[in-house]
Amino acid sequence: MTPTRGPRRRDRHGRGLRGPLAPSYVPLARSRSERFDDLVLDAVDRLKPKWGKQLAAVEFAVEEVPPVSELGDGPGRLGSDPIPFGRADTASGTEPASVVIYRRPLEARARDRDMLGALVHDTVVEQVASLLGVSPETVDPGYDER
Repeated sequence: MTPTRGPRRRDRHGRGLRGPLAPSYVPLARSRSERFDDLVLDAVDRLKPKWGKQLAAVEFAVEEVPPVSELGDGPGRLGSDPIPFGRADTASGTEPASVVIYRRPLEARARDRDMLGALVHDTVVEQVASLLGVSPETVDPGYDER
């Protein structure tokens, strides 16, 4: 008969993590996806003073990756970026207009958090411009300065 053991620990000396590394109220405790969502919200908030009325009925969303239907390679896609960073859908029927930003392609392209913030902002500006039918420079005059 083997002796019964207590609950398994992370390692044989019982030195595993005992609790969370950081309290829930500090920025370190936020997940990557939550921090990315904050970047998208910050980019939208920067556009609201000028475009708030036009963006009031637009829904903003974040998805991990683009759907397979938006991916493509081969002769038909040579001139465009093979992996989109976002998409803008116009309103149709009961569905409101929406802007969707793809997290993984943007994170893969960015070298650091500052570059990720700039890429997210540029992508939001490009998608809003596409939705409104204007140039990105019209939506954000500082768009072309980076």
